[in-house]
Amino acid sequence: MKIVVTGGAGFIGSNLIKALNEKNITNIIVVDHLAHNINKKENFTDLKYQVYFDQGEFLKQIQENKIKDIDIIIHLGARTDTTEKDKNFLIENNTVYSQKLFDFCLSNNCRFIYASSAATYGDGKQGYSDGERNLKPLNYYGLSKYLFDEWLLNKKGKPSQWVGLKFFNVYGPNEYHKEFMASVIYHGFTQIIKDGYIKLFKSYNKNYKDGEQMRDFIYIKDAINVILFFLNKNNLSGIFNVGTGKARSFLNLANSIFLALNKNPNIKFIEMPDGLKDKYQYFTQADISFLGKIGYSKKFTELEDGVRDYVQSYLVPKFTK
Repeated sequence: MKIVVTGGAGFIGSNLIKALNEKNITNIIVVDHLAHNINKKENFTDLKYQVYFDQGEFLKQIQENKIKDIDIIIHLGARTDTTEKDKNFLIENNTVYSQKLFDFCLSNNCRFIYASSAATYGDGKQGYSDGERNLKPLNYYGLSKYLFDEWLLNKKGKPSQWVGLKFFNVYGPNEYHKEFMASVIYHGFTQIIKDGYIKLFKSYNKNYKDGEQMRDFIYIKDAINVILFFLNKNNLSGIFNVGTGKARSFLNLANSIFLALNKNPNIKFIEMPDGLKDKYQYFTQADISFLGKIGYSKKFTELEDGVRDYVQSYLVPKFTK
């Protein structure tokens, strides 16, 4: 099997390639854009793969029919900055690029699995069901993902397998290059090491006290298990939420980090940037019933257990030598 992993040097992509390597799968084409963030190179230094292409060069190669016999494209590459103001930039890189890969798969009998996002749900007024179509994203990143989801669903022709994965708040190793877009676990850990406390945003919603804003936090190892499930089930297609189905508060998360470090909690609440206030999701929780109905039965890691593993097995060894 020849597998293409776009975003292969990124957070989810590098963890996926590691999991594939552990199954002795190395016939992998890695696609990314290291010029955008050279720090990602560290993520795949020890991984086994066949060849690396920049995202632009890869598109050129397949459009000129220079790469043969691709069995599946797992498209995880995207510009993921939720504060990006350039709508056209995000649509070109996230929506249009995805459309070109999809069309290639359709024309070349190639399976297609791609990353969508919980950002498509906006403020959640329409709920968090992966069957809901009438969504209103709060930012251009979410819009770029939503536009591709809708474009795909409206296409008459589709590859033999097509799967969209709406990732909720994924955390875990190899997110270090993401800077301000990295998880609160990563930022909380580095704040504790540097300052002795964690900073959380104040709430500007009367229904949520400070720190009680809630997210569906999913450990990277669980997210990878879902991708591998679809990789092994080529008869399944659709758009699916990838979360735990259980929302937890940022206070829960912060306390879990202190617990993993065997420290007493010390949390300070800070003002939210003005540009974020009207685009902030106060609650997300994946409806994963559709995932269960198609046979996915693995249990998801509890927040405290995932944070402990991430902190003790990865962050402490990497940053406190």
